[in-house]
Amino acid sequence: MIKPEILLAVPLIENAMAALDAQFTVHRLWEAADRDAFITSVAPRVRGAATTGATGLTADLIMRLPNLEVVASYGVGTDAIDLATCRQRGIGVSNTPDVLTAEVADFAMALLLAGARRIPQADAYVRRGDYRRDGKDQYPLTHRVRGKKVGIVGLGQIGQAFATLCLAFGMEVAWYGPRPKPGVPYRHVDDLVRLASEVDYLVLTCKGGAETAGLVDAAVLKALGIKGMLVNVARGSVVDEAALVAALADGTLGAAALDVYADEPNVPPPLLAMDNVVLQPHVASGTVQTRGAMGQLVVDNLKSWFAHRKLLTPVT
Repeated sequence: MIKPEILLAVPLIENAMAALDAQFTVHRLWEAADRDAFITSVAPRVRGAATTGATGLTADLIMRLPNLEVVASYGVGTDAIDLATCRQRGIGVSNTPDVLTAEVADFAMALLLAGARRIPQADAYVRRGDYRRDGKDQYPLTHRVRGKKVGIVGLGQIGQAFATLCLAFGMEVAWYGPRPKPGVPYRHVDDLVRLASEVDYLVLTCKGGAETAGLVDAAVLKALGIKGMLVNVARGSVVDEAALVAALADGTLGAAALDVYADEPNVPPPLLAMDNVVLQPHVASGTVQTRGAMGQLVVDNLKSWFAHRKLLTPVT
């Protein structure tokens, strides 16, 4: 049996790579010494593509693959995939929802706790040898999260899973989104500045892309204020990063806990020097179990497409 040929934009987790090799003829784009020549040589034979939410697939690359039928993305976000071009060409697109929902929600709560209780800073304090019992230079007190107010931006599956965790901590939940959701037990606020002004923590779990680019701007950060904290497990593009750096530097905003950035893997240098920021390398879904399930879903979507012309988790 002739295996369908696919273009793999970036390396995936090991189990997915092995399964893709078993099912398909895989062309590894990142290994090409001459990317342009490589694409030209394989383009006529490529029927499928696999990528990640962060890397995506540009319109130019899609148009260079005349027989492309399907794109399978390793991740929930599809803002880096040119969906308009895919729709125009009739190309199916899948992502990996559900399997990472709980993991990302858990990590958002971990970031909130780390930022509020200054856990990384306290760890550094101990490692420096500053932890003493002589009563001098005691580590500063932090703030409890229990009973505080949380504003969630984007109440999709991840946002709702995170809201459930907030309830377990006795926190009051409100949320912002373009439209109310019937049956949701949390208060909907249709003005993001107003929501920011009412909460202690603003947590971003919304999608990326043009619709949400720069949504959290200087006005939102000012409303969140010196006693507030921004937590972002969505996309770096959702935040005006220059405004965020300025707000943290001048005391307009109290703190931030970030897993994503506008130009990954580049982190604005000023953030690296700030003591009121927790920084992570885009690892909210980064457990062996979840990344393995994501990889398997990429494989299963491609197998389903070539066997039945149907995707298990289509992007609509």
